[in-house]
Amino acid sequence: MRRKRPVDMLRGNLFINIMRFVVPLIISGILQLLFNAIDMIVVGKFSGSTSMAAVSSTGSLINLITNLFIGLSVGSSVCIARRIGKGNAEEVSKAVQTSISIAFISGIILTVFGIAFSRKLLVLMKSPEDVIDLSTLYLRIYFTGMSATMVYNFASAVLRAKGDTKRPLISLSIAGVLNALLNLFFVVAAKMDVAGVALASSISSYVSAILVLIVLVSDPGMTQLDIRHLYIDKEALKDIAIVGVPAGIQGTVFSLSNVAIQSSVNSFGGTIMAGNGAASSIEGFVYNAMNAFYQTCLTFTSQNVGAGQLKRSGKILSVCTFLVIATGFLLGYGVYQNGEYFLRIYSDDPEVIAAGMIRLYYVCRIYYLCGIMDVFVGSLRGMGSSILPMVVSLLGACVFRLVWIASYFQVHHDIRSLYISYPYSWILTASVHFLTILFVYLKLRRKEKKSGQFIG
Repeated sequence: MRRKRPVDMLRGNLFINIMRFVVPLIISGILQLLFNAIDMIVVGKFSGSTSMAAVSSTGSLINLITNLFIGLSVGSSVCIARRIGKGNAEEVSKAVQTSISIAFISGIILTVFGIAFSRKLLVLMKSPEDVIDLSTLYLRIYFTGMSATMVYNFASAVLRAKGDTKRPLISLSIAGVLNALLNLFFVVAAKMDVAGVALASSISSYVSAILVLIVLVSDPGMTQLDIRHLYIDKEALKDIAIVGVPAGIQGTVFSLSNVAIQSSVNSFGGTIMAGNGAASSIEGFVYNAMNAFYQTCLTFTSQNVGAGQLKRSGKILSVCTFLVIATGFLLGYGVYQNGEYFLRIYSDDPEVIAAGMIRLYYVCRIYYLCGIMDVFVGSLRGMGSSILPMVVSLLGACVFRLVWIASYFQVHHDIRSLYISYPYSWILTASVHFLTILFVYLKLRRKEKKSGQFIG
């Protein structure tokens, strides 16, 4: 795979460099979502709404199980970007070897856990009897590819840290095309139903992981991987954990609140489940486009803080916030306006489509609020603060939603009253995050002045 010139995060036109970095990230996020979306589309068209509900209802559970380790990959990206900003090649190499070692270990843990406890967790989620067997089968096969998923995420985090978002995109594109072809073969030709789409996802995950590992092994420079001598460096692990563990805990608890919401959705039956799943899958494309700006803000801020350019982090935040609002508004409102067309891709059932439109109205139409919240978190983590955004996010979004479900939703037992908890939680959390950014930034500036290191 031809070597690409990484984006320079420390110099040059900030808007142009951010766009060069973020566009491949957006496309990569969309392709990753296609793995699950194609699963749903294929089973929805060729196996029916029950199979579709079985696949669609597993997303929040998968996120719950994996988000702690995905958070560690965020820590890897911050740690490596900081060290690149400082120009310390030896320390960068230690962080790279440690990151990939964590990926392999976490993948094995997740595979064993996912296969062993899938059904028990689905029972806790109150998965309906007509869906739970298929959901369990899907999850157990899906988790056979979890080692590859972890390796891809951590390896991509390494490449992002140095400004390379194009080659992970190429790797994922190849795997995405393979996933689509395998889905059609296993479901349409081999009649394997949900087992077929899960197997296709697992195989494709291994392909993307192998390709991105080849990039790291063959790429000269500070981030080159020595696959034959993987090890965990204590200092690198500590730096990764400082940011990664709070990020992982936040992601896990966020997923827990989403699992609680999914359990509440399950109480309305298979049709609402299918409509919610289809709409949620569509929204995922909008979310991933916005989440690319979170990752961009995180990585750019990390490198610049590592290089002693704290003041530039304010400009990074401004550009990323403007872009995430524009992206979230245009895509979110655009998806809602064409919602019936998009939902029809997943199902021809008019009741499923009607149920999906309700979610798109209350969530997707104003999704840019979530994008603002995430970009603020990226700025905070890039400046080295991970505990504060975790606490704010847990209280402002997760606890708020759980309290909402336990109180307001119980009185007004309607799907609309469930969905409205999303925008309220985004507004509350983003507002507090903004105040937290001011606090952390001013604290760092005072620290620099006290030490006599004036950062421009």
